[in-house]
Amino acid sequence: MVFHYPNGRKFVAPTQTNNNKKKNEANLINYSNRGMTLEEYLNESNAYYLSRNIAVIHKKPTPVQIVDVHYPKRSAAVIKEAYFKQASTTDYNGVYLGRYIDFEAKETKNKTSFPLQNFHAHQIRHMEQVLSQRGLAFVILSFSSTDEIFLMEAQQIITFWNRMLDGGRKSITKKEVELNSYKIPIGFQPRIDYLKVVDQLL
Repeated sequence: MVFHYPNGRKFVAPTQTNNNKKKNEANLINYSNRGMTLEEYLNESNAYYLSRNIAVIHKKPTPVQIVDVHYPKRSAAVIKEAYFKQASTTDYNGVYLGRYIDFEAKETKNKTSFPLQNFHAHQIRHMEQVLSQRGLAFVILSFSSTDEIFLMEAQQIITFWNRMLDGGRKSITKKEVELNSYKIPIGFQPRIDYLKVVDQLL
C-alpha cells in the first residue's frame, strides 16, 4: 500500500538490512524490552480510566483518504494507495471531570535533553487554540532510556518553542524538563496514571 503526505510526497518506509535489523534488535533489548511503547501504555491507561468511569480519553485517528483498492477475493479488500488527508494535531483528547483534555505524547532515547524537532508548528498552534478555549492542554514526555515520564503543561512547551524560534536552544534540557514539569510515577494499574497530575492542574 502506498501512502502520501498532505503535500503529495510519497511515504517511504525505512528499509532494513541484516545489520540494521541486528542493531534494531539490540535496541529492543536496551530500550523496548521494558515492555510496551509509551503510546501502548497510554492506551492501556485510558482503557483503565474508561472501564472505571473515571475519564473518557481516546487516541485520535489519523485521517486517511483511500485512493486505490484491489479486491483479490470477494470477501477481502487490499488498499494499494492512500493519502494522509491532513497533518495530525495532537495524539489524544477527551473529557475528565467536565474539562476538555488534549495532549501530545513524545518519546526520546536522549538522556540529557528533549529535542524540539519532535514537535511540529501545527501541534503547537493547536495547543494554543485549546488553551484559548479554556481547555487543558499538555504534553507527556518520556525519556525511554531512564524510564522517566513527565507531564509538561502546554504553556511551558510553547515557551520553549518560542525560545527556539527566537534563535535559542533547539531542545529542552533534562534539568529544564524536571523544573518545569510534573514527574508521573510508573505504576501497575494504570501503568501511567497521568490523571493524578492533571488533578493538580484543575
